[in-house]
Parts: sequence; C-alpha cells; structure tokens
Amino acid sequence: MKKIIIIGASKGLGQAAAIWFSKLNYKIALLSRSHSNLEKVRKKCKNSRMHISLEIDLLDINTIEKTIKKATKFLNGADVVLHAAGGGMGLKESLISSKNFQKLLNLNILSAVEINRLIIPRMKKNKKGNIIHIGSIASYESVGSVGYNSAKATISAYVRTLGRELSAHNIIMTGVLPGGFIGPLNAMYRLKIKNKKIYNDFIKNRLPRKKMGNTNEIMPMIEFLASRNAGMMCGCLIPMDGAEGKSYFF
Repeated sequence: MKKIIIIGASKGLGQAAAIWFSKLNYKIALLSRSHSNLEKVRKKCKNSRMHISLEIDLLDINTIEKTIKKATKFLNGADVVLHAAGGGMGLKESLISSKNFQKLLNLNILSAVEINRLIIPRMKKNKKGNIIHIGSIASYESVGSVGYNSAKATISAYVRTLGRELSAHNIIMTGVLPGGFIGPLNAMYRLKIKNKKIYNDFIKNRLPRKKMGNTNEIMPMIEFLASRNAGMMCGCLIPMDGAEGKSYFF
C-alpha cells in the first residue's frame, strides 16, 4: 500500500487529490490549517478510517516539524508528497511590504522547503520517492500580483534545481503549473459565487477553449507524477492551462 502526504487537502486540488488517491487505495495524511474542514474531506475518502487529518500552519515555519513527524509516524514514511497549498492571500499591492511578501513565500514555497527537508532524507535512504509541487503559469507569465508571481516563480526554480539533484537518488520531484481551474472551495469557485460576471469574463477573454478547467482534468497527470513510471519527469515543470498561457518558456 502506497502512502501519501497531501498539504492543502481541505480544498481545491488538494481535496480532489485526497479523494482521488483514496480510491487508488493510498494511505493518506491530510494536512491543512483547518482540522474541522480536513475531517469533512477525510470522511469523503474511501476507507476514511485508514487516513489521518492533521492541522498545520504553513505561515509559521517553526511549527511544521512537529506535524510532519506525526504524519510520517502515522504512515511509517511517505512514498509521495503533494504540495497543493498556496495562494495570493489577497495581497495584490505592487509595492508589497516585506512582511506581506514573507507571508506569501511561507505559504507558497518556504513551508514546502521545510517539509521536504524533513522528508527527503528518508526517501534518499529508501532510494525512492515522488514529490509534486503545484505551482502556476504565473511562474513564467506576469498574470498575477507582484508577490504571487514571485512566489510561484520561486517554486519553479526550486523544483527545476533540486529535482535535478534528487534524480541521482531515484527521487522524482516535479511541478505542475495550472492555469485557471475550478475545484472545491478554491479561488475560482469563490469567484464564481462572488462575482459571476468577472468569472464569465475570465472564461471569455482568457481561455481559448471557452471552458474553465477542473480538477478531474488535472488529477490524471498528478497520478502519473506520483508513480514510478514518471522517472523521465525529474525536475520537470508541466504547464496545464488549456492554452491560457502565452509564454514560449517554462
């Protein structure tokens, strides 16, 4: 039985992944800020009693180690880690303060860096493991705020660089760079409820296929990247944006 840690499992792609991997008979540690929301997701998973919900504060890097130790102890290690947490936190100012910039970095990349630091040594010892980071096409296009774009660009640089090094240890680190998509309680889900006009304008003006992506279109790729068949993907960044992006470089 394979074991996976999913960070950001209470909503969006993380929630979709928890339910998806439970159907593949994975044993899962679900991590997010809200334990009550995690429990709702865990109960939706197949064989729900086989999984665990653990509260984690990604903005407070110093508290992460305790939670990760609980997760790895429960699972007895981890075959796969999916970093699905992230977001812009509504911090859209161009001249963002260093304090707010730090929050964005903690949420989107530095918490993942710390989690990987704690988990990778055991993967190296076992000579196997898969680590998947969910980034954004904002990592190579100026489509979001200064802080959000910069944080997502850092994820891409991190995955590309560390993924190359980890390949020598049979550890597959990859990044998925989605464009706009809708998932349980994610940003597009909230936008659709809050402002249907802006949501529809996004589809009309930004998406060439005139259709919003959804988690079911992304999950088959994540399932593949979590497998041992993904060896050629070490250090790779995969855009999944339904032709939304316009950059030649990623």
